[in-house]
Amino acid sequence: MLYKANSWSSADRPDELYKALLNSHSFVTAWDSDRLVGLGNAISDGYLVVYYPHLIVHPDYHGKGVGRLILSRFQEKYGSFHQQILVAEGDAIEFYKKQGFVKAADTQSMWIYKGDDH
Repeated sequence: MLYKANSWSSADRPDELYKALLNSHSFVTAWDSDRLVGLGNAISDGYLVVYYPHLIVHPDYHGKGVGRLILSRFQEKYGSFHQQILVAEGDAIEFYKKQGFVKAADTQSMWIYKGDDH
């Protein structure tokens, strides 16, 4: 599975992950024939703000434009929104910068996190 291949702890909660993705405002998938190679979801108020909690690409497909294509689909829907938000870490930071995201002024990401992959 995509989440296990990336060592994301949400893979250990498949029922909750499935329900969370189904309840997204938008959900985009990327396929190579019949193989799921990437996905992203968005949570939004539908007018001003969108948050992208998951953008995940199978490691075999990193650097091949899959993540960029998923984000471009989201831009078709949310590009005019007042605020687009995500949390990036590690190598993903440079990827998101290349897609036009910038550090949010003097803000600091904060969370209560029940995973073990960070």
